[in-house]
Amino acid sequence: MMSGAHTSRSFVLLAPVSIDVPTAFEQVALDSAGHAGLLAKLQRLRGNLYLEDGAIEAWQLTGDGRHCVDSDEGSWHFLSVEDDQVLGCARLRVFDPGIPFSALAVAQSAQALNPMWGPALRLAIARELQRAQAERMRFIEAGGWALLPELRCTTEALQIALGSFAVGELLGGCLGLSTATVRHGSASILRRLGGCSFIWEDTILPPYYDASYRCEMEVVRFDSRSPNPKFRAMVDKLQGDLLHAPVVCRA
Repeated sequence: MMSGAHTSRSFVLLAPVSIDVPTAFEQVALDSAGHAGLLAKLQRLRGNLYLEDGAIEAWQLTGDGRHCVDSDEGSWHFLSVEDDQVLGCARLRVFDPGIPFSALAVAQSAQALNPMWGPALRLAIARELQRAQAERMRFIEAGGWALLPELRCTTEALQIALGSFAVGELLGGCLGLSTATVRHGSASILRRLGGCSFIWEDTILPPYYDASYRCEMEVVRFDSRSPNPKFRAMVDKLQGDLLHAPVVCRA
């Protein structure tokens, strides 16, 4: 349960389809209808907010206003829920060690396809994937953030962003990346929490313009074991909260 005045607000995790949920989670429920309902609600939240921000156009939504991507079904989703309504969400796609760069969504990003910066990005991320394999860690690709505007400058925004660190640790430790928007300061927030830019041959990879979302994006890397020390206590508390949070699975 979240701290503060909103006592009915809680965390919920949606598990990927066809995955064994770690036994450390205490409230695992097999509920296909519940999973589908919450997934639709978070997709509708994303659709509403992305459309309002001008990041997408109406034709990119389903008939009932949902913003859907192929990776939704195979990802963890970290939700903030109040009175059966989704207030915020983040998508965490988790890969086993040895995943190739080409399997990541970032491989199709504008920066990866850019003739100037694409080779450096591919090599920098490939090095991180090799590190994850050598250390027998999973790799997370985080994204799909959406949060009601009135919550964007609150502790709740930090907790949604810190979900990548907390869930990564609960899954045994993960390296990861996020293609975060410069809009609303998402990329700078992730760096403040412990993320950093990718570097290749002493050159920091710059932000890039994503025509699909019509905004500047930045690829930020992170290690779930190493959040900014200022937020270590918050990550630890978040891990404890998530162990007791509902984990909804599909058959």
